[in-house]
Amino acid sequence: MGESPNKALWEKGDFTRIAASMRESGEALVKDLGVTKGMRVLDLGCGDGTTAVPAAQLGADVLGVDIASNLVAAGNERAEELRLDNLSFSEGDATDLSALDDESFDLVISIFGAMFAPKPNDVAKEMVRVTKPGGRIVMGNWIPNDPTLVAQILRISSSYAPPPPKGFVSPMTWGSEAEVTERFTAAGIPEDNISFQRDTYTFDHDAPPSELLATFREYYGPTMNAFEAASKDGREDDLQGELEALFNEQNTSDDATSIPAALLRVTVTK
Repeated sequence: MGESPNKALWEKGDFTRIAASMRESGEALVKDLGVTKGMRVLDLGCGDGTTAVPAAQLGADVLGVDIASNLVAAGNERAEELRLDNLSFSEGDATDLSALDDESFDLVISIFGAMFAPKPNDVAKEMVRVTKPGGRIVMGNWIPNDPTLVAQILRISSSYAPPPPKGFVSPMTWGSEAEVTERFTAAGIPEDNISFQRDTYTFDHDAPPSELLATFREYYGPTMNAFEAASKDGREDDLQGELEALFNEQNTSDDATSIPAALLRVTVTK
């Protein structure tokens, strides 16, 4: 398998540092999904297990798949530390899950994961293929042009980064209901089996927003790329200033950091 730009992007930083601020929201989201003992769950683009770990703690048999080998290793380490023998992580690509059998999962989760993979139509097809009849797919996706944190980080970052390659489909299209409906109906799902709701994900950090921003700057692939590009044009301070203003403006806590971000929750029933 050749090195894909997507793999390079997510191995570049260390998403485990960002994930630390996302644990509580990950748990809350999973508790809301009706995960039960013995359920087979696939968590796609799982990182180090923000949603895979709580799903396993509820008794499901969970496989986490991520394109970044460092995150897979970190996930397996967490599973071992927590003694969760019903949880394992492996390296894989959301556009091609050929290692996984048809109709093998009751629930496929992808929270801010598969949305970043290229070839979104292939991603939808693969997610549908590995889901059992009557099973569900649940995605959490950032929303294009949304005024809250992550959509704005990605918008600001892309305005400093070099233009994407020809044929690139923005990950943010997964936050558009029309696009998502088109992808899943093309994969054979009736439109009535696709539903949407707005949800909130909160980034919590027990230090000021500037410290959470420093973590994004140092460890979040898209922000790292933006700073590299900005430094070539001598615009690093502009980018830092824009992001600092964003983080401070959106923080709801007086003595630490708590920043809510809106997401589109997609539920597909096969």
